[in-house]
Amino acid sequence: MDYAWRLDQIFQRLSRHYGPLHWWPAETPFEVAVGAILTQNTTWTQVEKAIDNLRQADLLSPAAVRRVVLSDLERMVRPAGFYRQKAHRLKLLVEHLFVHHDGRLETLLDGPTDQVRRELLSLKGVGPETADSILLYAGDHPVFVVDAYTHRLCSRLGLYTGRVDYHALQALFMDYLPADAALFNAYHALIVQLCKDACRKRSPRCPACPLAADCPSADSL
Repeated sequence: MDYAWRLDQIFQRLSRHYGPLHWWPAETPFEVAVGAILTQNTTWTQVEKAIDNLRQADLLSPAAVRRVVLSDLERMVRPAGFYRQKAHRLKLLVEHLFVHHDGRLETLLDGPTDQVRRELLSLKGVGPETADSILLYAGDHPVFVVDAYTHRLCSRLGLYTGRVDYHALQALFMDYLPADAALFNAYHALIVQLCKDACRKRSPRCPACPLAADCPSADSL
């Protein structure tokens, strides 16, 4: 399979179908990081409610999150689920920023990609998807974010068979596409939108999918 050509064709078709999606919706890099932590095991709709709570309480800066009482932070992020765990992880993130980076996420993100990724992964509760979301969407590092939507679409399109882990699927995109943060940003956003609209986990809407003509799974779903 010519993966470079196939991945480019997928991107071009999705781009024509959806146009620019302007993802990730956030006003600051720190808000991106907050959203990346809050979105674990929940929907973005619920994350938006939690972020709106934080915005209204003026709690979308490292200094503000550091100052706020943990119980109040838990209450603010409750709509995102696992609120005690997530509030604690936000506290750990900002404490790390103040101890090592003068309280600035931007200072952390200014480092080399591999170094920043290792540092993010050293934080409790930050896994590969969360770390890469922060790298790409908050820091413009050219890393491709892999999530459940990416696995679903790539499996159905026959880009891999059997089981594949996070790093192997990430390598599929990063080995065959230019190392361009804007491209990876747009591509991942398009995958997410397609899987929400058409390539759903249950009851997929194949007739509405711009990739259906070349999808080996379309006739069997």
